[in-house]
Amino acid sequence: MENSIIIKDKINNYNKIIKVSSDKSISIRTILLASQAVGISRISNLLESEDVLNAIKSIKKLGIKCKKVNNIYYIHGFGLNGFIERKSVTIDAGNSGTLARLILGLLIKSKTKVKLIGDNSLSKRDFSRVIKPLRMFGANVKSKNNLLPITISGTDFLRPINYNENIGSAQVKSCIILSALNTPGKTEINSKISRNHTELMLKYLKYPIKIYKKKGFDKIIIDGLKQYKAFDYNVPGDISSAAFFIVLTLLSKNSKIIIENINVNESRIGIIKILNKMGAGIKLKQKRKYQGEKIANIHVQSKSKLKSIICPKTLNSSAIDEFLIIFLVAAKAKGISRFKDLGEMNKKESKRLDLAVKFLKLIGIKVKRIKNDLNIYGNPNLNLSKNFTMKNFLKDHRIFFLSCIAALTLGGNWRIYDKKSANTSFPKFLKILRTIGAKIN
Repeated sequence: MENSIIIKDKINNYNKIIKVSSDKSISIRTILLASQAVGISRISNLLESEDVLNAIKSIKKLGIKCKKVNNIYYIHGFGLNGFIERKSVTIDAGNSGTLARLILGLLIKSKTKVKLIGDNSLSKRDFSRVIKPLRMFGANVKSKNNLLPITISGTDFLRPINYNENIGSAQVKSCIILSALNTPGKTEINSKISRNHTELMLKYLKYPIKIYKKKGFDKIIIDGLKQYKAFDYNVPGDISSAAFFIVLTLLSKNSKIIIENINVNESRIGIIKILNKMGAGIKLKQKRKYQGEKIANIHVQSKSKLKSIICPKTLNSSAIDEFLIIFLVAAKAKGISRFKDLGEMNKKESKRLDLAVKFLKLIGIKVKRIKNDLNIYGNPNLNLSKNFTMKNFLKDHRIFFLSCIAALTLGGNWRIYDKKSANTSFPKFLKILRTIGAKIN
């Protein structure tokens, strides 16, 4: 079967209530933290995407039992550094930067020699930002040009570190936090504000982690070698998946949608803040708290008039995975939208900033780029009628999703390749699109 889809028609008016895939970031973290807990953890509503399933395969290779019964995953942890010692193990992180960077943090005391590999996309991504702190802890890390494959050997002679994380990378910060769990003494991180799922989970688990809010950064102190008990966790919906249906609804005519049970952690809702500044009127209702995370239902309806934005740089880290779809809204907004310091987009599954510029030009939008700054000249009357082919985007799942939403809202005759890339984060993406009326062949 050909790995492509065809979309020829815009989506019709709809009024729907949907649920999207579970949060990928949280799913991976629950698996890794459960592998280090004492006892049997029970995780429900786990995202069953390729990235998450690779996380399960990884802990199994390291001797952790994991079994699925009635849609609940049971993970048998033996405590910190509880991986079963073997001579050597090869772990394939697939496409997941989150898995690759975080699991390295759990391996700094392991006697097993672990080789970490990934797919073609992940193998091109720079790992220097985690290799440096891992070596500071005392781990033996080998890599050519800071790329995969990486070999790591743990040591009993770990030392706590003080580290300044100035980029705003949750993956780097979480790698250091997980490394600190197995390290005696107190590790201190001064981290530019980014996603804080790891810290919230550890607080929920009553682990001795302290967080002090400073201007523009968090000071995090982790007291190492403290065991924690197994836990139960019900994974909420992923706002990164919800983002595509938010924009689909905004740019469609006479449509409404409610997206239920979404994680609206403050470090993740940059897209909602940005789109509301553009006139989207997105509402969060039925707000509640769960295990330290904020959950809500997202209410969206069509908007015929959207305005441009000068996007505050302070929102970059909380919208980094959603900028691709935000740019599509900017393409339909009135005026020039301006975005700054987006270099981190090129550190993702593909060089997303580069591909975003190509995509916008493909659909006829004027773009001005100066280094990592982007100006998008919106056209509220944008309506496509030509033939479009989307391929050669390094199988980046978010480029695939973006192309589908553009086809369904802007028109044109689209052939979009690499539909299997959806399995990375959102296997039910096309199925949900069809349930709300999208015609996809």
